[in-house]
Amino acid sequence: MDDKLVIKGIEFRSRLWVGTGKYKDFEETRKAVEASGTDVVTVAVRRVNITDRKSENLLDYIDPKKYRILPNTAGCYTVEDALRYSRLAREAGISDLVKLEVIGDEKTLFPDTCGLLKATGILAKEGFIVLPYTNDDPVMARRLVDAGAAAVMPLAAPIGSGLGIRNPYNIKIILEQAKVPVIVDAGVGTASDVAIAMELGCDGVLLNTAIAGAKDPVSMAEAMKYGVLAGRLAYKAGRIARKLHAAASSPIEGML
Repeated sequence: MDDKLVIKGIEFRSRLWVGTGKYKDFEETRKAVEASGTDVVTVAVRRVNITDRKSENLLDYIDPKKYRILPNTAGCYTVEDALRYSRLAREAGISDLVKLEVIGDEKTLFPDTCGLLKATGILAKEGFIVLPYTNDDPVMARRLVDAGAAAVMPLAAPIGSGLGIRNPYNIKIILEQAKVPVIVDAGVGTASDVAIAMELGCDGVLLNTAIAGAKDPVSMAEAMKYGVLAGRLAYKAGRIARKLHAAASSPIEGML
């Protein structure tokens, strides 16, 4: 597709971004990433070895020359931890891009939005391209943009839940007021969920569990690719208006 996703002047070929956790091994990760058609792979700096090249490393399977590695701060429950791992990734030469997570609750993994807002402001001032994972609150989304977020990443549902888009109306409000790209992050379960997000007008979707947890991760990765493409095309095409009653598909004028 010609309408590339652009964030802070960086062009992305695919609007589907994928994570690298929960696969049975690095080889399955590689196959699923390839099948997804993505060019962005997100990696938890706190959990995955990407800095020590002396031992088996994810980057032995995911070529940084082919994919943009997006470090994330998954597992960070404080502002200080999120800042530390963001800086570590940049110092290791991985990226100025960071998917910023500050988790507020261990059971639901909902974000600590107060901490997230603070960390976004600090990292943006340090020159990071900050992509914060947040809830589907339009007010918080606006504040994150004001604090310097290069995009906002509202959840569709709790991380790993597979529940799909639980509140499309809030997502639509975020889209209406956003001055930056909106990428749905967390909670989608299958390709139809991805298509719905794109049909709403979202600029992209980031997911992990929906692929890695599928019975056949590689096939699901390919399905997600087509879900994004179909949803984006449908959004650009413009759906017909919803009507209460039927409307004939064929004209009746001129018929005997």
